[in-house]
Amino acid sequence: MSDFVQSLRLWFAPGRIKDEGETPDYRFSLANERTFLAWIRTALALVGGGFAVDQFLPELRWGVRVGLALALLAAGVLCALRAVNHWVRCERAMRRGEDLPVSRFPAVLSLAVAVVALAMVLVVLFGWAGR
Repeated sequence: MSDFVQSLRLWFAPGRIKDEGETPDYRFSLANERTFLAWIRTALALVGGGFAVDQFLPELRWGVRVGLALALLAAGVLCALRAVNHWVRCERAMRRGEDLPVSRFPAVLSLAVAVVALAMVLVVLFGWAGR
């Protein structure tokens, strides 16, 4: 079975992770959980930002408003999915005594947020109003 499918199964049956290797120091598992929760908070903030753009900026041109809102909402969805995937991958690596997995996702997420922020700066500077 592929590593991705096995990780996906563990999303919904985290008790099965105990079948992997040895139990790590609980402090590492708790730190992994805190990281997961930080990613979830980030996802919630992105989703909230997407709704805020859509609901509180009605004076923006429809395409600009919807584009910015959808970009933030999509980033929130990806961040939430990545949070659980990263939690499982790190927990498995710790139990197996392997190096923690590396990811490009933080860089991709940072670039996506930067692009949306730059678009918002342009909206503020040039006031793309109208419908």
